[in-house]
Amino acid sequence: MRLLLIPDSQRRELNELDDRLNLDDGDRAAKRSGFWIMLTLSGIIAVAGVVGDSTATVIGAMIVAPLSTPILGIGLGIATGRGRLVSRSAFYVLCGLALVVALGFVFAQVLPNPANVLTNSQVVGRTSPNLTDLAAALATGLAGAIAVTRRDVGDVLPGVAIAISLVPPLGVVGVCLGSGAPSLAVGALVLFASNVIAMVITSTVVFVIAGYARASGIPTPSRRYRVYIVLASALIIVAVPMVVNTLSSLWADQIHDAAEQWLTDVPGTEIGAVTWQADTAVIEVLGPPQLPPVADLERSVHALMPWNPQIVIIHAVGARTQTPG
Repeated sequence: MRLLLIPDSQRRELNELDDRLNLDDGDRAAKRSGFWIMLTLSGIIAVAGVVGDSTATVIGAMIVAPLSTPILGIGLGIATGRGRLVSRSAFYVLCGLALVVALGFVFAQVLPNPANVLTNSQVVGRTSPNLTDLAAALATGLAGAIAVTRRDVGDVLPGVAIAISLVPPLGVVGVCLGSGAPSLAVGALVLFASNVIAMVITSTVVFVIAGYARASGIPTPSRRYRVYIVLASALIIVAVPMVVNTLSSLWADQIHDAAEQWLTDVPGTEIGAVTWQADTAVIEVLGPPQLPPVADLERSVHALMPWNPQIVIIHAVGARTQTPG
């Protein structure tokens, strides 16, 4: 297994990994200044991309961001039993989090209408994470850990930086807090937390498989297993809202299909968004004044759902028109 993932001929030595991932090792001043400068710039780029709804700008921020370095450092510290490396790396991650969130908050204060930003694709795509995001984070964390461990696949690290998306969610947290939308900020924070936890778990596994625990010469402490339990618990905690979001999205799609079936015999109707407000499904409908009995739709929805949600129809009377282009 180890030779398949990390061949001996391509495996970095432990001191090489320390030099790459430990910001308190070697030339500390240069490493720290480089980390904070690049993180500040990547935070500004990310927030600007979020506010301007620019995917290209946000991708640029992902490539520039150095936040994965201390996160992988946490994994290396756990694998080698070095508590100081874990705590110091976690300190850099938390301070980086605070910095980028603060940048997003400040940006939101100077926007003429910050509420408009909350509906753009950069915000919407990061405030309701689901299990797909968690699966992608685990796979990306595994790729990043292997890439930093092997000398021959380091070229994939920019792709890993794009896929894991660490700084943009924090920018969204700050923008949402500055715009008076704390619930959206929590969603983006869950996305960031899931990415961090996934990267720490996968990097720890890879570093242990690669033999760095033995190379460190530190006996395996019993408390390391307690750390594994804490990481597993943290993963479960962040997975819970992602499961809820996944199921909510699935059920909303099913209700949307049921509503379309309900209106099959009514020409000129159109189903808009289906959203949840607690245990109530809110369905937007554009169509003529007369709609079929809502009780028919309720029966269809209740047959699909594991419980009987309330149905609220927001009915806009009219029809969509399209001018000739």
